[in-house]
Amino acid sequence: MNSIIKYLKDLFGGIKTLLTGMMVTGYYFVHPKEIVTQQYPENRKTLVMLDRFKGELVMPHDENNQHKCTACSICEINCPNGTIEVISKQTETEDGKKKKELDTYIYKLGMCTFCGLCVKVCPQDAIEFSNEFEHAVFDKEKLTKTLNHPGSSLKSKQTAQ
Repeated sequence: MNSIIKYLKDLFGGIKTLLTGMMVTGYYFVHPKEIVTQQYPENRKTLVMLDRFKGELVMPHDENNQHKCTACSICEINCPNGTIEVISKQTETEDGKKKKELDTYIYKLGMCTFCGLCVKVCPQDAIEFSNEFEHAVFDKEKLTKTLNHPGSSLKSKQTAQ
């Protein structure tokens, strides 16, 4: 007798949840909202990604081809899988002091997990994620990028302010 009551209780509980789901579906069928599905790739030119989207790492440069990266390598140290490689060089200032300067900033997009640790720990805010999301290539070597532009230099403190 107990098993029959349990069976009927489960049966009616299942029917109740089915009807609840069907009511929600029916509501949205009768009250359609605006289309939320993006028609990609047809809308490629008008597609706007959210600000929090992490597409690919970039190093912003100003109109004078200057960046903020001091080659401190904190981003490279904090990257969990070795996506970033910061190559620096020693230069000598006018007063004879040696100074570390960015030579090449290599970013391996194919290895990146988009965790964002590199951007969070950068003390100079020299790198950020862009909204670029199309990365399909036939040659994976094209996913290795140099972020600093040729001939770029460090922004001086007077220019940055």
